[in-house]
Amino acid sequence: MNPNRRRVILAAGLAPALGGLAPLAWAQQAFESILMFVPAAPGGGWDGTARAIEAACKAAGLVGSFQFENVGGAAGMVGLPRFVNQRRGQGNAMMVGGSVMVGGGIANKSPVTIKDVTPLARLTEEAGVIVVPASSPHRTWKDLENALRADPKAVSVAGGSSGGTDHLLLGLILRALGKNPREAAYVAFAGGGPATAAVLGAQVVAGISGYSEFAEHIRSGRLRALAVSGSTRIPGVDVPTLKEQGLDVTAANWRGVFGAPGISTAQRQALIDLLTRMHASPAWKEVLEQRKWTDVFLAGDAFAQMLAADIAATEAVMKDLGLA
Repeated sequence: MNPNRRRVILAAGLAPALGGLAPLAWAQQAFESILMFVPAAPGGGWDGTARAIEAACKAAGLVGSFQFENVGGAAGMVGLPRFVNQRRGQGNAMMVGGSVMVGGGIANKSPVTIKDVTPLARLTEEAGVIVVPASSPHRTWKDLENALRADPKAVSVAGGSSGGTDHLLLGLILRALGKNPREAAYVAFAGGGPATAAVLGAQVVAGISGYSEFAEHIRSGRLRALAVSGSTRIPGVDVPTLKEQGLDVTAANWRGVFGAPGISTAQRQALIDLLTRMHASPAWKEVLEQRKWTDVFLAGDAFAQMLAADIAATEAVMKDLGLA
């Protein structure tokens, strides 16, 4: 046996298990290695999703090793062309992305968009949460709502890249309050990590992101959660929805995985099969429970059709809000 291959097998067998689950045998391993591209800064939702995929795949014995690359900025539009150009035709390359990237491509009028990669699977959906620092005078959602009604330009709100889900949610809130969404004092960051730091440091009045990105600081009391954007409360999280508090706005952020352009039908199917097996694993179910992510798995052609519909719907909303 080739000594390099033997080392890969040994490494796979010794990989730490997630939640005490032992890796499966080499015979069931789908890939020796995966090149995982994250078009966002470390510490945000896409990065967290990518790391969770790594942990679940290793725990299930599906992949031997992962190599990560993070390139953040402009709702994924800085990193996306790099993935498209450098990974074309590579059957072991995957990129994490989602609804933020749909809006980012439209807002930035990018020549390279999410249409230029290969849809593999939608994995999760997560409601947004609106938070303020613990020192904020805004104790409730109504306090922040009143401030937005009085002068939206005076209420700076941190979130992900311009045109992304966080930005759209703020626009929808302002429209529901009878204000012009173009008056939003939105402060865009390249990822959830930098946005969280800005809210914690009280550099902005409030922040919007997926619940998992703020969860640690909400639990510690450093951030105060005022409302969530889902149609129902997040299970196990005692934070009311916007609708409960009288504002008819709902929004959620889906995240998924994409392959490189130019891969063959067989390469695409191998990656879809990998994600399908990962999704069925106990390790991934544990991830969903820990992160409070909603399971909305959709693979292959069904995901591609959903993506096309989402692009059309997002473009219509962004034009309506003056963001496109």
